[in-house]
Amino acid sequence: MTAELPITALKPQPIPRPRRDWPAAYAALRRLLANKDATEEVFTIMQALNGDATWRAYSRLLTTVEGGRLAFRREEIATLLCDRAWLRSLPDGSLGRAYLAHVEANNISAEGLIEVSAQVMRGVEHPVAWFGRRTRDVHDLWHVLAGYGTDGLGEACLVAFSWPQTGGLGWGFIAAGAMVRSLKATERHPYKRAIMEGWRRGRACQWLGAVDYAALLPQPLEAVRAQFGLVPPRIYQSIPPEARLGAVPKASTAP
Repeated sequence: MTAELPITALKPQPIPRPRRDWPAAYAALRRLLANKDATEEVFTIMQALNGDATWRAYSRLLTTVEGGRLAFRREEIATLLCDRAWLRSLPDGSLGRAYLAHVEANNISAEGLIEVSAQVMRGVEHPVAWFGRRTRDVHDLWHVLAGYGTDGLGEACLVAFSWPQTGGLGWGFIAAGAMVRSLKATERHPYKRAIMEGWRRGRACQWLGAVDYAALLPQPLEAVRAQFGLVPPRIYQSIPPEARLGAVPKASTAP
């Protein structure tokens, strides 16, 4: 007769909700303002300040039929955004073709964001982690939707736009830092107002967290913008492109 071994039940391990770490966020912001291309500092700030924002956004996603379908499928949007042959096959004037033109003109890619975030974020097998990746991967798609370039002012405006869209305090912290630095700009333009306009547009825009981007990429860009209530960023557009580059002067990293 075979002796039965006792079964030891595994105790479920609760996932700790992150606490805000203001010193880490402040140090990362100083480094980011000294070098706007230090994308890894953005992820450090998000980890330090966003708290349970991604949890809350994922819960919001589940409150609609369409959002529930996206969550059930859990498809990685980065797969589509990295497929440049497919993007190139889309109609002229479509969101997908505009996105392709944006990443090629600026020599950036969804893979680049993934690689940088991996320096800070740990891989977690959880639906909320999937939603966090999804938000990360559409950053440059939001550049196209919102009509902001990758210049210093465009990045600051998109950060402000992202705050009400994601509920992540880290975005607001970066936007506030950019607004303060814009006061040091050598040229006089409505930089602060442009960043505030980004925040207002983010609030007015339909929530982009539940968007089926795979279905939208082949559609006309202007029709997609109209669908979500995205009016042009008039203050940002009123500032000459060459003046947008110096909107957020580099800050010293010295204490």
